[in-house]
Amino acid sequence: MQDEHEVINPATEETIATVPATGPRAVDAAVARAARAQERWAALAPADRARLLRRFADAVDGAVAELADIEVREAGHPVTNARWEAGNVRDVLEYAAGGVERLSGRQIPVAGGIDLTFHEPLGVVGVIAPWNFPLPVAGWGAAPALAAGNAVLLKPAETTPLTALRLAGLATEAGLPEDLFQVLPGDGPTTGGALVDHPGVAKIVFTGSTAVGKQIMARCAAQVKPVTLELGGKSPNIVFADADLERAAAAAPGSFLDNTGQDCCARSRILVQRQVYDRFLELLEPAVHAFTAGDPADPDTAMGPLISAAQRERVRSYVPESAPAAIRGTVPDGKGYWYPATVLESRTADERAATEEVFGPVAVITPFEDEAEAVRLANATPYGLSGSLWTRDTGRAIRMARAVAAGNLSVNSHSSVRYSTPFGGYKQSGLGRELGPDALAAFTETKNVFISTEEN
Repeated sequence: MQDEHEVINPATEETIATVPATGPRAVDAAVARAARAQERWAALAPADRARLLRRFADAVDGAVAELADIEVREAGHPVTNARWEAGNVRDVLEYAAGGVERLSGRQIPVAGGIDLTFHEPLGVVGVIAPWNFPLPVAGWGAAPALAAGNAVLLKPAETTPLTALRLAGLATEAGLPEDLFQVLPGDGPTTGGALVDHPGVAKIVFTGSTAVGKQIMARCAAQVKPVTLELGGKSPNIVFADADLERAAAAAPGSFLDNTGQDCCARSRILVQRQVYDRFLELLEPAVHAFTAGDPADPDTAMGPLISAAQRERVRSYVPESAPAAIRGTVPDGKGYWYPATVLESRTADERAATEEVFGPVAVITPFEDEAEAVRLANATPYGLSGSLWTRDTGRAIRMARAVAAGNLSVNSHSSVRYSTPFGGYKQSGLGRELGPDALAAFTETKNVFISTEEN
């Protein structure tokens, strides 16, 4: 009997679907089908592959409202966020399609002949997507892999498989070859493990926890299989005394409450220069309270529920009832995996809350004296994914941006992720880069060919 997984609406705790799980034999069969489809796909003229990917993007564009509705129900994302997420898949596909005909090699000057390089597809790529951003992250891995000539097997999180399944349907409707883009629902140890270990899968792209990423990396090492890993984060939001404090405080809630804090880039460590610390807290409190939690289907809702009861308990473990919160928001009564927006001061916070990734709507605020201390605090973590700097001093902004060990930083903004720029982390936040102009090359092998021009 085939295992099944229930999909629960986290805002209502109701079962909205039951999805069959993919066992190891089914994974093996999917890899074989994908390998055959990949050969046909790679043989197409680049312009034809690009055209089909643009058709896929158009199909997603026509289904943005439908995909957003699914995301609201299976992930609890506010509908405004969910529409952006669906649109991001469309944009990533469009951007990747533009790279198909630009994936060019090089002619390298050498003695005695001509030397050429080619970017050739890897074959079958496994993409393991998380539950916190199931739509965009699926697109970040699948779109450039397809554009580079590969087949894709997408393993969604067991709690959020529905948008992935609909994406696969849209790919078929757009005319992509059958079996080129398959979705394999199931749990991580069984379905994900079979995908990681399969010798016919040429690369794994994983977004998720650092602990699981390390396990995947070790298992891929046994086959010398390349990986791209986007893992945890504990990102700083650094506010200097010369910053526009009103603007910085107004923007801060979105930096750690967006997606209910279930975001690897969440700026959950707020570092504020001491001379403006009290004033910043005064400005931050009404901004946090204005970030309303409620029905995800309501366009006015800014924050939805956590993904599951287990995740809510995990977040609670970082904020004991005895912990005095500097700021605490409100959530709806009744069913749903709700947790209020919470800001703790570092002198009263549990050390775990200040140093570990909470993955919930919790931030810890800490004062600092000067640039040197701000850098020390910002880098005092095994992670290095993202962060923000608030200052009017351009020189300081550049100095701090170079000193903070993180892959994606923004100045006077919290927007550090775009489909047209590289995304990835330092240290235990991961390996490799996604998105941007070089995304397709990460799904290819570079082949070097020397052609002798010397007379026989």
